[in-house]
Amino acid sequence: MNRRQWISRAGLAAGAAALWEGESAAAQAYRQATRGLPPLKITDVKVILTNPPYANGTFSFMQRLVIAKVETSEPGLYGLGCASFVFRPAAVAGLIEKYLKPFVVGKDPEMIGDLFQSMHVSSLWRSGPVHNYAVGGIDMALWDIKGKRAGMPVYQLLGGKTRSAVQCYADASGRDAAEMAESVKKVQARGYRHVRLNYSGRKVPGTPALADMPTNVVIDPDEWVREIPRVFEGVRKACGEEVELIQHLHGQLPPQATIGMVKRLEPFRPYFFEDPFYPEDIGYLKNLRQVTTVPIAIGEKFVNEHEYVGLVSERLIDFIRVHVPAIGGFTKSWKLAVLGEWFKVRTAWHAPADLSPVGHAANAHLDLASPNFGIQEGSVIHGDAIREIFPGTPVLRNGYLYVNEAPGLGIDLNEKAAAKFPCKLEDGNWGPKRSPDGSIIGN
Repeated sequence: MNRRQWISRAGLAAGAAALWEGESAAAQAYRQATRGLPPLKITDVKVILTNPPYANGTFSFMQRLVIAKVETSEPGLYGLGCASFVFRPAAVAGLIEKYLKPFVVGKDPEMIGDLFQSMHVSSLWRSGPVHNYAVGGIDMALWDIKGKRAGMPVYQLLGGKTRSAVQCYADASGRDAAEMAESVKKVQARGYRHVRLNYSGRKVPGTPALADMPTNVVIDPDEWVREIPRVFEGVRKACGEEVELIQHLHGQLPPQATIGMVKRLEPFRPYFFEDPFYPEDIGYLKNLRQVTTVPIAIGEKFVNEHEYVGLVSERLIDFIRVHVPAIGGFTKSWKLAVLGEWFKVRTAWHAPADLSPVGHAANAHLDLASPNFGIQEGSVIHGDAIREIFPGTPVLRNGYLYVNEAPGLGIDLNEKAAAKFPCKLEDGNWGPKRSPDGSIIGN
């Protein structure tokens, strides 16, 4: 009989048991159930690397997944956490295996707060993305363990559901208003009410040869400032007022140009404008706030609380959309959600294709429990290979994300299936975006 079975049996008899003075029935039941059993300990931390295909069967280095599996002294009890830093997977895996694993083995996995804090400060210098992903992966796995031991989904540990499902937004793309409107209609047909517009830009004439400057995308900032408001106007005319439109930017334009463009979008009622500035340029948010009522969402590139605490407390943003593993894991993200609640800042967690199903599930549990949930990035459709590797992967239906009700995060891991798709670690550099003259955008 394992620890959970002992606790369950003891709990049934707790009401009839004689109480020690000052001790609750639940506390006495737990003490009686665990009498004579060795304390629960972390026995191992494994890193699983896998690179499964997308739903359409194509492969990309952007799907490289890093999973932290924390095993315990109770047979069959383990937790899973997402540590998928797609650009530096080897660095995250090495940090977990060489440094954090020996640090946490032998410790009590139930002491999540203490373990999070001690891992966070263990290297003295902290709050870099590699460190955060490694800590965040283990931290998320500890919450998974906690839910499994309690016999309930993680959202129950946060106070229970505040909604039945998680509303998501999906992506549309196009080179002009007509293409974008057709793309939006296709997204609406899948049941989504919120759509993010990804303007791809037109071909830039006269661009100098960039043979010696490898790049993914050429962006003409002036052309984007002119065309994005025209795209919004065209989509509104073609698709009506029922659809909620989102625009993202990733800080790729000069700040003052961005401010002028956001002002021009106001008549078309954006649901929010996403990431108008890079983290190092967030001082411009005060300027932006003074000239427009367009809601602002930011945080995808944040890795330190000092990047967002002032924005929340000074009411300079409306949505916080950090990447949960990058900010340090589930513990810190839950605290950020609570901070936002007090200042009427809603959540919109980052959820790209390189986030594992474990990470998507963690987002969803936060969403279900947070009164100040806003919207969830959620257009990723997982294919058969992903669902074989990660049984229990959340399901998207008509623009809503649903988790299963299994204890913990509700996700399992088929390591044999994961091994079918080995993860190459030598590639991982993001090609820069450049302006027409060849200079790097956002340097």
